[in-house]
Amino acid sequence: MSTPPLAGAGIPPGAFSGTQAQAAREVNTASLCRIGQETVQDIVFRTMEIFQLLRNMQLPNGVTYHAGTYQDRLGKLQEHLRQLSILFRKLRLVYDKCNENCAGLDPVPVEQLIPYVEEDGSKHDDRGAASQLRFASEERREILEVNKKLKQKNQQLKQIMDQLRNLIWDINAMLAMRN
Repeated sequence: MSTPPLAGAGIPPGAFSGTQAQAAREVNTASLCRIGQETVQDIVFRTMEIFQLLRNMQLPNGVTYHAGTYQDRLGKLQEHLRQLSILFRKLRLVYDKCNENCAGLDPVPVEQLIPYVEEDGSKHDDRGAASQLRFASEERREILEVNKKLKQKNQQLKQIMDQLRNLIWDINAMLAMRN
């Protein structure tokens, strides 16, 4: 996981010269973010290696230890710490450059940065929300009209059933009087 070298990784931001300054200015913010991400990954990797080395080192509890092995591990540990320090400086440079590039930009609300996919696969935006609101309003109005018509039909059916009940009652009454 090695990162491509950033122009001037160990040099202060104002110390670029000639073509290096031109190349550093041409680096866009997206590539800087990619470099920053790779640097963070390298920092995590180096930190894990440092912890692995520390776990394998023996504590100074008076037990004799091979000086060569100790010096070797100590050298590795110091090299990892030096590399870690360089990576943190590189990350600070990338961070400062990204902030410098983004200084004039308007901040984007966090809600717009979150990808949102609806069931139909279209992207969520204000016009889509307005059209959905309009569609829902029309659908609600149609449902209310259908409910109103349904209540009218139910009342008509009730009247017809009442009339049929009365007719059957009258027929049964006449049949009963005949007998």
